[in-house]
Amino acid sequence: MLIDSHVNLHHEKYADDLDAVIDAARAAGVKAMLTISDRLSSTDAIRVIAERYEFIWRSVGAHPHYASDHTDLTTARLVELASEENVVGIGECGLDFHYGFSPREDQERVFSVHMEAAQETGLPLIIHTREADEMMLDLLTRAIGKRKFTPLLHCYTSGLHLAEAVMEMGGYISFSGIITFKNADDVRAIVVRMPQDRIIIETDCPYLAPVPFRGRRCDPAHVVHVADRLAEVLGIARDDVDRITTENFFRLFEKAHFQETTT
Repeated sequence: MLIDSHVNLHHEKYADDLDAVIDAARAAGVKAMLTISDRLSSTDAIRVIAERYEFIWRSVGAHPHYASDHTDLTTARLVELASEENVVGIGECGLDFHYGFSPREDQERVFSVHMEAAQETGLPLIIHTREADEMMLDLLTRAIGKRKFTPLLHCYTSGLHLAEAVMEMGGYISFSGIITFKNADDVRAIVVRMPQDRIIIETDCPYLAPVPFRGRRCDPAHVVHVADRLAEVLGIARDDVDRITTENFFRLFEKAHFQETTT
C-alpha cells in the first residue's frame, strides 16, 4: 500500500468529482491520505471530508502565504483544534520568502505559534519552506532546543544543509512529483543523501502533477508515479519504497490508525 502524505482535498478543483478522485486513488493502491489545512477558515470543509472517510486524516494550521490573516492565532487555539480525533499533524506552516504574500515578520510570528502547538500536542509539524533556509534552521534550532518536537519538511526543494540539519533533529522529509521533473536533479541529489527511514511521499495535489501528467490537475492516485521515481533514484525495488514510506508515515504520524476493510 501507499499513503499520500499531503493532499488538499478541499480545493475547489475537486468540487465536482471528489468521490471519484478518492476511488481512483484507492484503486491505484493509495490506501490512505493526509489532507492538509491551508488556513483555519478551511477547517470545517476539511473536517467534513475526513469524517466521511476513515482512511483520510487531517491537519490543522495556516500556510505562510496566509500568515497575515492569522496574526491573532494562539497556541491554545491550535491545541484545541488538534484535540479532535482525526487530526494527526500541525500545519502546513512555515516560511515562504519566494512569493512574499505575507510579511516576513507575520510569517515568523505565526510559524512560532505552530511550533509551540507541536510542542504542546506532540504532533508532527508539517513545514513549508521556500527560499528561507537560514531563518528556518535558526527558528527550528532554537525551538527544539527548548522543547522537542518532530519537524516534517514537506515537498522539499530547499538546500542540503537544512535537510541534513533537520534529519539530525530527528525530523522527516517528504518528496513530491517534483522528483519526476526533468530539471529537478538538485532535488534528486538530496533524496539519495537522506536516511531512508525518514522519507515519505506525497502529491501536494492538486498541484505539481508528476510526469507524465504535468500541466494537468494532480490527483492522489499520481503518488504512484512519485513512488516509481523514488525507487529509481534510490536504486531499490518499488515494493521496498511502498513498505518503507508507509512504515515511516505511521512512525511519524503516531496518531494515525489504519485498518483495511474489504467489501
